[in-house]
Amino acid sequence: MVNLEIDFNGLILRNPVLTASGTFGYGEEFKDFVNLNALGGFIVKGTTLNPRQGNPYPRMAETPKGMLNAVGLQNKGIDEFCNSIYPRIKVYNKNIIVNVSGSNIDEYVECAARINELETIPAIELNISCPNVKQGGMAFGTSCPSAKQVVKEVRKVYKKHLMVKLSPNVTDIVAIAQAVEEEGADSVSLINTLLGMAIDINTQKPKLSTITGGLSGPAIKPVALRMVWQVSKAVKIPICGLGGIMNAGDAIEFMLAGASCVQIGTANFINPSVTTEIINGIYEYCSSKGISDINDIIGKI
Repeated sequence: MVNLEIDFNGLILRNPVLTASGTFGYGEEFKDFVNLNALGGFIVKGTTLNPRQGNPYPRMAETPKGMLNAVGLQNKGIDEFCNSIYPRIKVYNKNIIVNVSGSNIDEYVECAARINELETIPAIELNISCPNVKQGGMAFGTSCPSAKQVVKEVRKVYKKHLMVKLSPNVTDIVAIAQAVEEEGADSVSLINTLLGMAIDINTQKPKLSTITGGLSGPAIKPVALRMVWQVSKAVKIPICGLGGIMNAGDAIEFMLAGASCVQIGTANFINPSVTTEIINGIYEYCSSKGISDINDIIGKI
């Protein structure tokens, strides 16, 4: 027998496999393909204080070994989530995590405070890659002062597990990780998408309406793996690793680099049952190597 349970700084995961925000809807969209209760947890799509329509189409484009997206956090807002969506999905998994986004600190704080009142939501994932409209559009997570400020204010109202999702579009992701740890983050997840673009040579126009978008998929895995390893050496709080994980081998690499758990994102679009396959693959890997506890491989390199 292999123990796959992870104590993620007080958040008990039955195994280290979660799903990434924006790739798994609200979970219920995948219930015909995956036993949602068998996952370590799942992270619902980005939720904001007010409803958002997202960016104009086209807002997704394929790239070699990946995809670009500029969906723009389309969601129905926190009221709809609390009143209609939460009552439907709370039965699926004890570790449903809500990704929280905002255009200013007040929006982050109010949204987090609302989720804090939901009894069966044990954690939020704070997306600090959002542009701060009060500071010229610079993302909260691209400077230590702004990252610290938003985490500090959210920490005042949010009393459960606070995971902070870090942007890779920075010079020093380690410094950002240390900054949010200082302000009370319980964990960090990394990496969010890399900024990229694609051009249609026939129309001679960008493939995305916003020109640039977030690159995800296997193409970004080496960058994500390097950043997870770097951050793991610099912070005491645990890491959830993501970025191009397509199979169990990829997930194991992230754990060897220092991640305590992983999120599966783009792979869900290709194979809606991939999370189950990855869980089984991790179990088989440990069994074949004589590893009785998955925790023994975390940060082993």
